[in-house]
Amino acid sequence: MSMNRRQFGKLAGAGALSLGLGVVKGSAVFGATRPKVVVIGGGPGGATVARYIAKDSKGKIEVTLLEPTKRYYTCFFSNLYIGGFRKYESIGHTYKVLATKYGINVVHDWAISIDRAKKTVRLGGGNDIPYDILVVSPGIDIKYDSVPGYSVEGSRVFPHAWKSGTPAQLLKSRVINMKEGGTFVMLTPPNPYRCPPGPYERVSMIAHHFKYHNPKAKIIILDPKEKFSKMPLFLEGWKRHYGDMIEWHSLSNLDGLNRVDIANMTFETGLDNFKADAGCVVPAMHGGRIAREADLCNDQGWAPIVPGTMRSQKDPHIYVIGDTSVAASMPKSGFAANSQAKSCAMAVRHALINSRAFPARYANTCWSFLAIDDGIKVGATYKAGKSKIVPTSKIISKVGESHELRQKTYAEFFGWYNAITKDMFDTKA
Repeated sequence: MSMNRRQFGKLAGAGALSLGLGVVKGSAVFGATRPKVVVIGGGPGGATVARYIAKDSKGKIEVTLLEPTKRYYTCFFSNLYIGGFRKYESIGHTYKVLATKYGINVVHDWAISIDRAKKTVRLGGGNDIPYDILVVSPGIDIKYDSVPGYSVEGSRVFPHAWKSGTPAQLLKSRVINMKEGGTFVMLTPPNPYRCPPGPYERVSMIAHHFKYHNPKAKIIILDPKEKFSKMPLFLEGWKRHYGDMIEWHSLSNLDGLNRVDIANMTFETGLDNFKADAGCVVPAMHGGRIAREADLCNDQGWAPIVPGTMRSQKDPHIYVIGDTSVAASMPKSGFAANSQAKSCAMAVRHALINSRAFPARYANTCWSFLAIDDGIKVGATYKAGKSKIVPTSKIISKVGESHELRQKTYAEFFGWYNAITKDMFDTKA
């Protein structure tokens, strides 16, 4: 049974957030000019918040969405593309309906900088866009130098493919064209990072391809962590579906990672070297550059927020949602960003046009594919505490579940994708 839009909306807590927000002084709420909201980033956070502000304000708020790409390819489901479960074009979506149906001013340009004093955003083309409220949802940036020997140039050899777009195509080509019986090495990131189970689902999808097209291949996982999301479930599934194809190693047992030798395609640890015929390096991450440079982030590169509204703790006219935000117990995921966007949208409407607001509620579920008809999940619901977002309930798949239950979880994942992309772009997946 797949998840329908009504089930998704109920779980995600659409249109619910906190009371007690004041109207932003100085905005033209009661004048002839509509108050202006600018949204940076057109992913699951930015596209959703732009749509909900425009839709539910019924034209009372002018919404501008800044996103450089005309077609957005979701990071979630990119692993399924790599594994052969989806076509690349099926994870791409446009902003046409947001512009034509909801009147959102969609600007395909880079947001270069934020002038918090003047309340403007500078675009790559040189224009300045004024705002009354700014919503920042830039996703993550890769810290290339966190992996010794790795670089932007090195990502052409070992793609990280951890941001939307063509790197997923490059990684898939590396998987498909790896020599028969070769070794694929995956270096996973340290916490915190986008999509906690994502690297391990990626391994599952690559193993799925190898099982049918390169059955003597090996996959080596080098992990800076002692444990990872849904670890017992992945280990059980890998053994059941792929036998001894996959080896997981904590780098703490290998005396750490010394460097990645790009030229020789070798991962050098303190105790052993791992020669790769193809590979994937996912370095550490931090919040999007524009948020860091606008001094919206802490020393670790993530933006602290007010739990009930997603408003920046550093600027009352700016809200930060999605991966860049410090959302405490909530993981950095597409589902979480979409959920935060709805709370943020209501907070912004309340602040600008004094619309009704409700206590915040948030939700997240992360599904992962192990193989055909075998899906697992972890999730939770959340509320806004005094100082952070806190969980109120949790769910997680269990080791040894029935085939029928795993089939149901597998189908839920497809239903969720259709529901969330409809929620973001108002288009069919």
